[in-house]
Order: sequence, then C-alpha cells, then structure tokens
Amino acid sequence: MALASATAGAARRYILGLGPLFPVPQHAIFIGPQGLAGCVIAGLLAGGLSSLLTVGVYAAEDSFARLPVHWKWWPAIGGVAVGLGGLIFPQALGVGYDTIGALLQGDVPRAVIAGVLLVKSAIWVISLGSGTSGGVLAPLLMMGAALGGVEAGFLPNEGAGFWPLVSMGAILGGTMRAPFTAILFALELTHDINVLLPLLVAAILAHGTTVLLLKRSILTEKVARRGFHISREYATDPLEILFVREVMRTRLVALPAGATTGELRNKLVREPAQRGQHLFPVVDDSGRIQGVITRKALRELTETAVSGAALGDMVRKPVVAHPDEPLRAVVFRMAETGFTRLPVVNDDGQLAGMISLHDLLMARVRNLNEERHRERVLQLRLPFAGRAGARD
Repeated sequence: MALASATAGAARRYILGLGPLFPVPQHAIFIGPQGLAGCVIAGLLAGGLSSLLTVGVYAAEDSFARLPVHWKWWPAIGGVAVGLGGLIFPQALGVGYDTIGALLQGDVPRAVIAGVLLVKSAIWVISLGSGTSGGVLAPLLMMGAALGGVEAGFLPNEGAGFWPLVSMGAILGGTMRAPFTAILFALELTHDINVLLPLLVAAILAHGTTVLLLKRSILTEKVARRGFHISREYATDPLEILFVREVMRTRLVALPAGATTGELRNKLVREPAQRGQHLFPVVDDSGRIQGVITRKALRELTETAVSGAALGDMVRKPVVAHPDEPLRAVVFRMAETGFTRLPVVNDDGQLAGMISLHDLLMARVRNLNEERHRERVLQLRLPFAGRAGARD
C-alpha cells in the first residue's frame, strides 16, 4: 500500500499536475475559541449524519430483502429510484466533483445544498441498499460539503468554504471510521494546511459519535452480515500488562531429583500443600529444575514401584515460564504445548513458583474487579432527600 501510494504520488505530477484538485480560498491559521467551538458542533452534526446514512443504507437493504421479487431485480429497482432522483435534482447524478468544488468555494445556492442533502442522500442510500455497485468516497464528500454549507449559515464566519471543507473531512472520518485518513485526504484535495486543527477536532468528534451510536461502520456492517466476526477492542489486554510474578503460586511441593519412592511417599504424606497440586517440579540440590512429573504418574510410581526405585524415566522435560514474562506470552505457550501448568524459573534455572490456567483466569477476574471499582458512578446524596421520601 505504501509503495502504491508513493507510485501514485509520483505519477500524479505528470497526469494531474501539482495543484490541488479542489482549490479553496486560503483560510486563517488561527480561528479562535469560537471557531473551535463551531468545529465541535460540526463534528457532532457530521457524526449524526454519518450514523443516519449508515442506518439508512442497511435499512434500504433490509427493505429490498422483504420485496416479493427475486434479488436480481433489486438493482433495477434501485436504478429507477436513481433516475427519479436525477429528474428531480440533476446535480445529484454522477460523482459530483463540480458540485464539491463549488461548495468548497462557498458560492452555491441554498436550493442546491438542500438538493444534495435530501436527494443525493436518498438515491445513494437506495442505490447501495439495492446491491448496485457504487462509490462511497465522492458521495460522502459531496454530502459533507453540503452539510458544511448549511452550517455556514449559523456558525462563525471563518472564510468562504471553511465549513464545507471541515464537514467534508468529518463526514468521511465518521462514516468510514478512519478519521486520520479523512484528515489527510482533505488536506491532499485542497492543500490547505491551515485547516489541520479544525479538521482534527471535527473528524475525531464525528468518529467518536458514530462509535457510540453504531456497533459497526458502513464498511464492516456488510462483512458482519455475511457471518464474519468483526472485533473492535479499545481496551488494553490485561494479560499484556500483568506479569507472571504477580499471579504465580510460590507455596508448592518440589521433589528432589534423587529421591526414592519410599522418600516420596513420606514427603507427600507430610506436605499438606501438595493436595491441590497436579504438577510437581523435580529439582537438584541447588534448587535448579530438572524436570516435572504429574500427580497421576507420581501416584503410580509410589504405589507400584519398590521403595528403593528412583524417579527415573517418569520425569519429563519441563516447559517453563519466567517471572518477568507477561501473561499473554504464557497463554500462547500453553496453547502451543497443550500444558495448562508451567513451573516458573529464574534466569539461573532456580525454581520460583508455579502458574496454571486457573491463575490466569483469576488474574483476569482481578482486572475486571479493578475496572468495575474504577468505573463506579459517584453517588450524591441530597441532604433533604430522606425527608422528602418520608413525607411521600
């Protein structure tokens, strides 16, 4: 993608020249608090319009699905709607680059602005809902610029085409859930670097509005309707920020490498900590781990072997974890090996503890409890609330 973008940027000079595709009047680099407050309003309005357009597209799709005709007729019906819209408002047809350019110059009659917002939006929603292959980029730019034309009537005057340009980027960022792409796209189209801050405010607020109002964007909703899971995770993975040393168990039974079965029987009887332990590390005289043995194998060894027999071949090579590792790495290691219990060793091989799948789950529970405690709503008690309730 980077190489393709670089190739297009280099070839653009020879095909389209170096000037902006949509020239705009130069805007002031400083717009002041009132202008920034207007950008907040523009961002919220753009987020609302983006949500309406997204809901409209899939409401139209659901409506076509309920028609008592074969799906192959849906695009034809959608084409009829587009044709009727073109008869009512011809500027709604096509990509509308000339209309976008005029809106950015600030010299478009109100009737044209209303036609773009009403007719263009309607035929675009119906066309996409009918399954007709159509563009998203140019229609969104046109509708965003038209929204900015409406806003120019009541927001602070920051120059011709200012609010159409800001709303154009905000609509693009909110509908496609790509605010930074929308900001750069608007700057590339106009070469007006002075609107970077207003675009940042409006596009991010539009994006945030659609995230709060809709589960998915206009692009991912189609994928989700085909049965594919679309995840959207904005929280930090607790398994990435918690370490093994924070959740490992240090109270466990370790077996000497040279112990006989008779010694093992006596040790297990005397150690109450071993009752819930299912994996036993085997260590040498200096505490370095030599292997592990399961509880089942250890029981078979102590019940069937003679008292003088050693651990021998019953011990297997361990898969270990380290105290400074994040829990995410331990989860991956458990998934790869199939082992749900791992001994924890220091860098010098000394046994430090044991970690199990249960410990990972308890770490997740602890994190959830901390999040709930941090997100508790502050409850305010009014001094006269009790008396009023008593009188009632």
